[in-house]
Amino acid sequence: MSSKRVSSAATPVTPGVLSKAPRTPGEYEQEQERCRALVERRLNGFFTDVRESCRTLAESMKYSLLAGGKRIRPVLCIKFCEAAGGMAEDAIDAACAIEMLHTYSLIHDDLPCMDDDDLRRGMPSNHIRYGEFTATLAGDALQAAAFETLLSAPLPPGIIVEMAKTLAEAAGPRGICGGQYLDLAAEKGCLEQTGEQLEELYAMKTAALYVASARIGVLAAGGSAQQLMKAEEYAGAVGLAFQIRDDILDVVSTEAVLGKPIGSDSNKGKATIQSVIGMAECEAIIAAQTEKAIKAAGEAFEDSGFLAWLAADLAKRKY
Repeated sequence: MSSKRVSSAATPVTPGVLSKAPRTPGEYEQEQERCRALVERRLNGFFTDVRESCRTLAESMKYSLLAGGKRIRPVLCIKFCEAAGGMAEDAIDAACAIEMLHTYSLIHDDLPCMDDDDLRRGMPSNHIRYGEFTATLAGDALQAAAFETLLSAPLPPGIIVEMAKTLAEAAGPRGICGGQYLDLAAEKGCLEQTGEQLEELYAMKTAALYVASARIGVLAAGGSAQQLMKAEEYAGAVGLAFQIRDDILDVVSTEAVLGKPIGSDSNKGKATIQSVIGMAECEAIIAAQTEKAIKAAGEAFEDSGFLAWLAADLAKRKY
């Protein structure tokens, strides 16, 4: 299938140039920033035509959507599209849809009935800024907007349907919602908090959207079945390593560095994998999952340099 698509007229983007030559970490950082900037520019164009009576709802949506962040999931989508032979413009709408869905999950996670956190990315959580009912509806609206954006992408209908199915699976009971349920049920003592149980939770709550991002990127390029399989393997490993690193940082970092409360899990009596199996074992799992991800990318993509660098960089992140 050809990867030459008709790009969105609203947001012209410049395709990335793949290179087989070894590159420096600085060049990979520039690649990451290029993709992040494409996503930021596109996201800034959404929700400008909302009726005046719902202006505060739109403000609430954009407040969280444009609050910054690493944009790892949309970057993964774009870079897997490019690695599979596509162009950034093939994946940009899907990448933005993924970030909308991710933002909805953060708004809802912070609500008093969920994790009850007052700070997100160094700013007041959405419900602190706009109130609970507005924040709840902003999350609902962002989830709907994610699918509207994805379904409007200028790609073949069959590809769009497969992308939408992938994103829906990552959002539902086998993904984000299921993972959040396990998290809260364990916090309330309804489920046993074992290392195995926590790995299942992380695979659903965090890694599922990583996997969907990578898979959707390959689909946007018309990639092969082998590339889809290895993209999922890579992203599952990276997502698990990312969440375990999050648990460690919740213990050893500071609120100023992370931009969110520190020690909130232990304060709520919530187990994390590092509290169950220890710091050393967590570091070993992160190293093993990172190696697994790098190996998977190299087995299916001719130029996997950026993907290998990103996996290693996320494994040692400080925020």
